[in-house]
Amino acid sequence: MEERKGDAKKIFLLYPHSVIHQDMLDILIMAGYETYTVIDAERAKKLLKKYPDSIMYINIDERMREKEWEKYIRSIMEDEATKDSKLGIMSYNQDKALMKKYLMDMSLPCGYIQLKLGLGESTKIILGALEAAEARGRRNSIRAECEEDINATVNLKTDKGYSLGKILDISSAGIAARFDKFTEPAANTVLYDVQLRLRGGLIMTDMIYMGKRMDKRNVYILLFEPKMSKENKLIIYRYVKMCLQKFIDTVKV
Repeated sequence: MEERKGDAKKIFLLYPHSVIHQDMLDILIMAGYETYTVIDAERAKKLLKKYPDSIMYINIDERMREKEWEKYIRSIMEDEATKDSKLGIMSYNQDKALMKKYLMDMSLPCGYIQLKLGLGESTKIILGALEAAEARGRRNSIRAECEEDINATVNLKTDKGYSLGKILDISSAGIAARFDKFTEPAANTVLYDVQLRLRGGLIMTDMIYMGKRMDKRNVYILLFEPKMSKENKLIIYRYVKMCLQKFIDTVKV
């Protein structure tokens, strides 16, 4: 998941609460935001150095005392390598003095999210902050690389028979796949009942054949039909989320 065109920003959630780790993360991914969870504060700082101008929301209810969190946050803001990072707070703490410190005194650009407002309202506030920060960039969907996942495959039928392929990357828009044996149909041909296996998830859907990827041999582009079911879309989003998380957990910093 190297940096790609579109000026999209990486979004890190440091020590996210359990409700955010599941429901809110799904919503952010579905909204097109490249979101990761991090459970190590020092690794989080290294990730901010590796990916400048990223956004990070910090759960200050966990791991450290308030003074330690303040010191940690100031260290990010004052370090030349991370000072362009945009920070925000997530907390159940409604202490007005605490909120004033982060919002007014420290001027954190991504705000102070009061989780006691509930998942829906908290998510709405974060989505608003991410929209204001133009965190999605110009792209319409998140592309996750999955070439190394042997359990990401595609099986389709053409006039010449069945073709089994390996999915190289996937987004809510479509896939790139490598086929050893594949008779190309005409561009924009609809392929019916294409089967995608994404680890434990199995999808049967219609896809549109777009053509060959020019930069790689035997790699072909297929787009999902716009009317794909919500259930299939959710399987794809959650697979993308899994691939993103695996990437950030293993990237060298």
